Amino acid sequence: MIPNLSKIGVQMSSLTGIKAISKDIIETLQTKQKQDFINLSAGNPVLLPKVEQMWRDCTAELLASSEYGEVVCRYGSSQGYIPLIEAIAKDFNRRYGLSLNESNILITPGSQMLYFYAANAFGGYTSKGDLKQIVLPISPDYTGYGGICLVPEALISYKPTLDIDTKAHRFKYHPDFNNLVITENTGCILFSRPCNPTGNILSNDEIKKIAVLAKPYNIPVFIDSAYGPPFPAINFKDMTLVFGENIVHCMSFSKAGLPGERIGVAIGDSKIIQVLESFQANLCLHPSGYGQAIAARAINSGALEYISTEVIRPFYKNKILLIEAKLDQEMPKNLPWFLHCGEGAMFAWLWFNNLPISDLDLYQELKQVGVIVVAGRFFFPGLKEDWSHKYQCIRISLTASEQQIETAMKRLAEVIQQVYQRSSFKNPSLAIGSFS
Repeated sequence: MIPNLSKIGVQMSSLTGIKAISKDIIETLQTKQKQDFINLSAGNPVLLPKVEQMWRDCTAELLASSEYGEVVCRYGSSQGYIPLIEAIAKDFNRRYGLSLNESNILITPGSQMLYFYAANAFGGYTSKGDLKQIVLPISPDYTGYGGICLVPEALISYKPTLDIDTKAHRFKYHPDFNNLVITENTGCILFSRPCNPTGNILSNDEIKKIAVLAKPYNIPVFIDSAYGPPFPAINFKDMTLVFGENIVHCMSFSKAGLPGERIGVAIGDSKIIQVLESFQANLCLHPSGYGQAIAARAINSGALEYISTEVIRPFYKNKILLIEAKLDQEMPKNLPWFLHCGEGAMFAWLWFNNLPISDLDLYQELKQVGVIVVAGRFFFPGLKEDWSHKYQCIRISLTASEQQIETAMKRLAEVIQQVYQRSSFKNPSLAIGSFS
């Protein structure tokens, strides 16, 4: 049978973005089992023993409690599991001096679903036929944003400015406020902090500036904090959360060890939360109760805070430090390679200026030496401009072992050396004049 799909059906059933290359990665690992690949593409968090044990302990408590039947065997509130909402409100009020109540918090079946609600509640066509844009103020950003909008033309992102340290082979993205457009035609704003794929952490001043630009038009600003504090706290530099009337702080329990349970959290103005809750009630009733119940226990006991800051964060911080050290040791000093400042999240982001081949070709060449990365082009959703920088980057996962990372960085350096040599690249100034 050949399904007769609607326009939305065709859109949502297509392999787009990173999903397309993920298919190639899976097939490569399955069909070439005799080759020992180092997989640096993974987005799955590492299964750390202490993290798993915490969730086992919380599960045992739930199983032994009298509320197990109510949690698992009955429908719940469309807003989420009330004890979890109360635990989050209590924790944030204590930690950040807020005055949150139940009306300020929504639990969703994963943060990806939360952004789907937001994109389609605030973006797309209005009843008058006007297009409301979903603005990503800085690109690159999370590839998943490319599939959340039922009106693809509504998604728009903006090129960043680059702060480059040529001597240290480091760089950092910043929002380009000279070109960022936020008007009455903007429906909502969305970005990740820390950023997947780059590890970038926008400053408090940058966030406040975005929020100020949005406020006159009553535009909600959704901050995707899937890697941020207080949990899972995969930030490698100090960062404080920014709250405001038009800011919606979004969390996920996935990188805190519960990706299989799909638990997302939205914290913000009650009127925005009410819109998202209604969207959820119409779409899927409510998220799974089991994951919410054990998450509430982990927060209330203090175990989740301890595990996040003392186990999860150090694990990934050590990995980015190792990648930095090995790249500095192995990569040619005379070539224009640049590592984005590793400020958080589970990935390293490498840019090769004037790369003689495309990022997809580099992905294929690295496969030939047993290293799998992700081509950078998939992390620019909504960017209408054909920017050459998109095809010069790769994402590296921090989930591999230390030995695998050391080996992979050495192989990467050898491949990059060969790629530039084949093109007769000669530029001791590292092509400073062509960062575009």
